[in-house]
Amino acid sequence: MRNHPLPQATKAAKPFLKWVGGKSRLLSNIIPALPPGRRLIEPFVGGGSVFLNAAGFEKYVLGDSNKHLIELYQTVAERPREFMGLSVSMFNDRFRTSERYLDVRRAFNSEGNVLMRSAQFLYLNRFAFNGLCRYNRAGQFNVPYGHPKRVPRFPAEQILAFTEQAQRATFVHGDFTDLMRLAEPGDVVYCDPPYLDRDGATSFRAYGPAGFGMDRQCELADLARGLAGRDIPVVVSNHDCMTARELYAGADIVTFNARRSVSAAAGSRGSVGEILAVFGAR
Repeated sequence: MRNHPLPQATKAAKPFLKWVGGKSRLLSNIIPALPPGRRLIEPFVGGGSVFLNAAGFEKYVLGDSNKHLIELYQTVAERPREFMGLSVSMFNDRFRTSERYLDVRRAFNSEGNVLMRSAQFLYLNRFAFNGLCRYNRAGQFNVPYGHPKRVPRFPAEQILAFTEQAQRATFVHGDFTDLMRLAEPGDVVYCDPPYLDRDGATSFRAYGPAGFGMDRQCELADLARGLAGRDIPVVVSNHDCMTARELYAGADIVTFNARRSVSAAAGSRGSVGEILAVFGAR
């Protein structure tokens, strides 16, 4: 087992989305733990902070089970100016009301135009309560209005930086198993799944209507071992808890503390233990 202290943070490229469980503050732990390779595969790309800062790869395959997230990233990669022109129009005081927010949320849940839906998704992400992305069982985005004190800043620089990096990326909407089975020798896989519950605490995992139960956690661990057996290293993030240590038995474990500041409940924020389980690195 390796135990790495959290070094002083360095300036990193920032995602343009707020994302529960985002890794921006943990990059100084995660990036050094990624083995060298030609292509980085991320089956749970989320806010994209690891992708934006893992600059040593030639190509990237970025996936997520959230269809809206992947189509947003595809739109930003392929039509950045159109996207920015449409979405910036919602970043003003006229849209900083509960009524307008609910109007946009209602439209988003029935919108058929991908460009418009992507712009609405960015608005909802920035104006929703705590930047949450949550769906009900019918697949409808249902996060309430966040009542921001001022209009959130439009992330133009971050969007353009993402667009530039995305020219080397392929975006895939699908299950994590689909992405992991694309891996070949020379690839590195980084997995940031919905977290296991900490000992005595519950984790947010409502990123989609299907959830992410223990059976899926076990499936991920089994796939990681299988890829490692083919000389394809896999790095997995999770809470430092007894279940995770049992689940990732045999992996090289890196431990550190992380501060969580975006959460549905203030009581779940603060410093918590995390691990990186590294399978197959030499």
